[in-house]
Amino acid sequence: VDLSASGSIGAVEKTKNEVATEICALLAFSAIKNNDKVGLIIFTDHVEKFIPPRKGTSHVMRMVRDLLVYKPKNKGTNIANALDYLGRVLAKRAIVFLMSDFQDNNYEKPLRAVSYRHDLVLFRLRSRLEYSIPNVGLLELLDSETGQRALFDTSSKRSLDEFSDLMNKQNRDFITSMRAKGIDCIDIVEGDDYVKSLIGFFHKREKRS
Repeated sequence: VDLSASGSIGAVEKTKNEVATEICALLAFSAIKNNDKVGLIIFTDHVEKFIPPRKGTSHVMRMVRDLLVYKPKNKGTNIANALDYLGRVLAKRAIVFLMSDFQDNNYEKPLRAVSYRHDLVLFRLRSRLEYSIPNVGLLELLDSETGQRALFDTSSKRSLDEFSDLMNKQNRDFITSMRAKGIDCIDIVEGDDYVKSLIGFFHKREKRS
């Protein structure tokens, strides 16, 4: 689970990190109901916490609690580093759920390596504010991971449309790229019913298998 600073963004009721925690809890409780082991890696631009896979309700409760209260020590994102760490600590084949907004680069090689060894499923977490900014006049934008600032004129319809088109294209390109590599990817937008998306996704996987 990516708990970098960009996950603190949210436009409706929850941040991306809070949505990630809810999905983790849902998947973990489903797994232990099936008598599977569940583990957790929390990462930013460093691996911040590792909980080895175990069974049991108390174990899952600990993981969920850690996700809810954990305060990351770093702000950035390094997916490659987290995947390399996963490869070292997880010997047996497993289902790996990677939750992130994927605001990072240079992680495709370790992503492919993990997908060869494990059953990899990506959850791409997005906030509505990241592709649909409301008209509030001149707005100062802050990159929560790098601290860089920029001014954006939200009163310009052309600028808003171009921004929205760009972000939606980036999302389509990302999902198309991952599926071309044979990696399953679920697009989760904060505020939407992610339970419906999850049920639909796993029904498709069941039909494929």
